[in-house]
Amino acid sequence: MQTFSITPDTPFTPMSDLVREHARQRPGHAALRDDGLALNYAQLDALMDRVAAALQRDGVQPGQAVAICALNSARYAALFLGVLRAGAVVAPLAPSSTAESLASMLRDADAHLLFIDKAAQELVPQGAGAPRCISLDGIAQGQSFEDWLAPEGARPAPVQVQPEAPFNIIYSSGTTGTPKGIVQSHGMRWTHVMRGNRYEYGPGGTTLLATPLYSNTTLVVFFPTIAFGGSVVLMGKFDAARYLQLAQQHRATHTMLVPVQYQRIMALPQFGDFDLSSYRFKFCTSAPFSAALKADVLARWPGSLTEFYGMTEGGGTCILDAHLFPGKLHTVGKPAEGHDIRLIDEDGREVPPGEAGEVVGHSAGMMTSYHNQPEKTREAEWFDPAGKRFIRTGDVGRFDAEGFLTLFDRRKDMIISGGFNIYPSDLEAQLRLHPAVEDVAVVGVPSEQWGETPVAFVVSRAGQAARAEEVMDWYNQRAGKTQRLADLRFVDELPRSAIGKVLKRELRDRYAGPAR
Repeated sequence: MQTFSITPDTPFTPMSDLVREHARQRPGHAALRDDGLALNYAQLDALMDRVAAALQRDGVQPGQAVAICALNSARYAALFLGVLRAGAVVAPLAPSSTAESLASMLRDADAHLLFIDKAAQELVPQGAGAPRCISLDGIAQGQSFEDWLAPEGARPAPVQVQPEAPFNIIYSSGTTGTPKGIVQSHGMRWTHVMRGNRYEYGPGGTTLLATPLYSNTTLVVFFPTIAFGGSVVLMGKFDAARYLQLAQQHRATHTMLVPVQYQRIMALPQFGDFDLSSYRFKFCTSAPFSAALKADVLARWPGSLTEFYGMTEGGGTCILDAHLFPGKLHTVGKPAEGHDIRLIDEDGREVPPGEAGEVVGHSAGMMTSYHNQPEKTREAEWFDPAGKRFIRTGDVGRFDAEGFLTLFDRRKDMIISGGFNIYPSDLEAQLRLHPAVEDVAVVGVPSEQWGETPVAFVVSRAGQAARAEEVMDWYNQRAGKTQRLADLRFVDELPRSAIGKVLKRELRDRYAGPAR
């Protein structure tokens, strides 16, 4: 039997076809596992067929969106892959969203099927126009997943998938504002798969994932693991001690964690009691990763440590192999092979070598667009004089003499809390609806638990009396879990520049309090 393998010369192959090939070659090899379900590649392939056949039975056409709002599970991962086999587009949505945000994302994606579990059941829209719900866990509302599936042995009609076809829509924010849907193509995901050659993915590897499947952070590791025929162990919710138990039990070789998760794991007194010698590659992305924490991981956790700097929108990626460059831990590394990273000034001109500027990037892995938001798409793009398209990051950085990128401030005042993006303008808009709020600014402050956490500075409306705790409680009851305020302070006025811009750096510097 000829053995299939992915090499740097392998032409584009749809993810669904890769699973089929692994099921043919290694049907009994472990593919997906959670606390209650384990699937080998034969079982995964058959379940994907049943999902795709059920979608086709229900009239879902290639290119149409299917939404999933649930915690990690093997069933969730198999469903994601089955939707791809039908040629449909996955819209993975966060259970931490507000009901309003979830409804907005469902409308934007035009998803008529929504798969949920108990974590999302209270968020689901009701009434006319609401999507049909399928219960992944048999607890949430809707038809049970098992009853919805096509019969055992069902095979879907084949679908031809091209690289430019949409793969998924990742929503950039689950805040009280309007999230942006980032359309990623099969070709973009294929570039992530091809990068897997560098990191020794394969049938002998086991990837332990504790970040959610609705996050691009997770998917850039999940799909290469499956594409190369490895095994994935999924945690529904992250717990540092449980993570170490699973890592030892399953002899994990690969993982993706955000900095706050590394911090919590390394802080456990019993960290040294676990056998982590099986690890070969550990990855990190999504939030600032301090040099001190990187050094601690390198000193006490076997295997290499690689940091990725980039955006869900794609464009350029920088890679820091921390184990190879211990003197560069304050940087995010060098541009990945084939990635063009440049720095521009406020007028859109490239800055001279050695100067700081906004980071923009070009690569084969770039979003197609923001779904249904052409103006936002244009705002995110920069073109060089030759017409080459780049994605703007909003981050300010500078290259050193050896080509390593150091990041400074974020031009956009985005807050990254627990690895998730929070847009202060969305929180501010909601807070302004409170009758006691005249003006407000939300900033991110350091947090031992989350890395960063949002804090609001409020100017009270004349004649309206309210305690800070009351306003914060009012807001937090309306916010998604990841967008809740850690603190709220009343101030006489907000500091502003001569042209009226709020000086958020000054607010961050003046804050001193218990950031939870």
